[in-house]
Order: sequence, then C-alpha cells, then structure tokens
Amino acid sequence: MNPPRTPREPGTPGTPGAPRTRKTPAVLIGTHPVGRALVRHELLLLASLFRWMVRRPHGVGEGRAFGYARGQGAMMLGFGFVCVVETVTMSVLLKDHPLAHRVLLVLDLYTILIVAGLHAASVTRPHVLTDTTLRLRRFATVDLLVPLTTVTSVRRELCLTHAKKDGELSLEAGSQTTVTLELSDDALYLTFFGRPKAVRLVRFHADDADRLVGEIDRLRRAQGDFTPVRSEPSPLPARPG
Repeated sequence: MNPPRTPREPGTPGTPGAPRTRKTPAVLIGTHPVGRALVRHELLLLASLFRWMVRRPHGVGEGRAFGYARGQGAMMLGFGFVCVVETVTMSVLLKDHPLAHRVLLVLDLYTILIVAGLHAASVTRPHVLTDTTLRLRRFATVDLLVPLTTVTSVRRELCLTHAKKDGELSLEAGSQTTVTLELSDDALYLTFFGRPKAVRLVRFHADDADRLVGEIDRLRRAQGDFTPVRSEPSPLPARPG
C-alpha cells in the first residue's frame, strides 16, 4: 500500500497552482535591435535618394567634400542593370501566375530601389575634411570622425585585398582603397548593429586621393609640430544620420 501523500500548498513548485516562469527563446534575444537597425538603414537610403534628387549632400557644411562614388559607379550600375533584367524576365515567366507575379514584382522593384539608394548614399555622404577633423563615411552604414591631431601617417596607397583584422577598418569602394591612415589614438565608430569599435588604421577610397592626401599634409604642416599628444578623450562615435 502506498504511503499517503503530503498535500502541498498552492504556489509550491510542482503543483498545479504554482506559477510558471516563462523563458524568452534565445532566438528572440536581440530581435528588436536588429529590426530597428534594418528599418533605420533603409529609411536613410530613402532619404539619400531625396537628397540626391535635390542635390543636397549630407553633413558637409563648411568642410571640403571628397567623393568616393566613382570608384564603385560601374559596379552599382551593373548590379542595377542585372536587377532590371531579372525583373523583366520573371514578369514574362510568371504572367500566367498572377499572385506569384505580383509578389516577385514587389520584391524586385524594392531591390532596385535599395540599389539606387545605396548609390545615392555614396553620392550624398562624401568624406568631409575640415581644418581639424576628417569625417570618413561609406553608404549610410559607417561614419567615422578622425581628429587630425591623431594622424601619424597618411599616404596614397592602392589596395585591392582587405583582410579583416582587429584595430583596422577598410572602407573599400569597388573592392579597392586608395588612402591609408595610421592613428596614434583609437578612433571609434558604430557597426551596422550599433556596436562601438576602435581602430588605429583606416583604409578608404577617395576619387581624388592625391588631392585629399595633399590637403591633410598641408593642414598638418600648418599646425606646426604635429606630434600627436593625447589631450582629451576621443569623441564618442555617432550613428549615421
């Protein structure tokens, strides 16, 4: 004969009245930040299209703009042409399947819009040089502010391969970079999903690389002894806006 069971009070773990603790699935952790980053990025691309149409570059002010769009113009044009051909081809193949045709047509047109937005962002968000800082950008994803007092070396250097390394950042256009910066202090920027990263070496592309390197050298000479001295913390990185 089984011994009698001791009754449990309601709310005791293991009893029907006990509250259950809900656990958030690991796959949902971080979903909202990822979604916000994607939506924000695409809104910036649409804003760049508007700026491109009205010829209003972003964030130049009193600085000097140095573009990088020509370095990838042929690639973006080719990618856009392929998207258009694919859209027309699928429309012909799916003409007898109206639902699938509509769905794919919307996706294809949206892809073309994003490609145009990427090119518009590269045109309207150039690198910007002022008397004290160099602002480096790529599309609407990277926005890095470099104080000129931290620049220890700037040179015209063509690089066609870019291995990812800690402390280095490559802002290639058309798979190439033409200028290399070496820094004495960490420069901070935010990744696509908002994580801060520090770099000491930056490679980037400029359509007029020789003039940009010459301007940076001129500003360094104008400020006399340009031996970098750490006088204040590096500025916090800002999201592209």
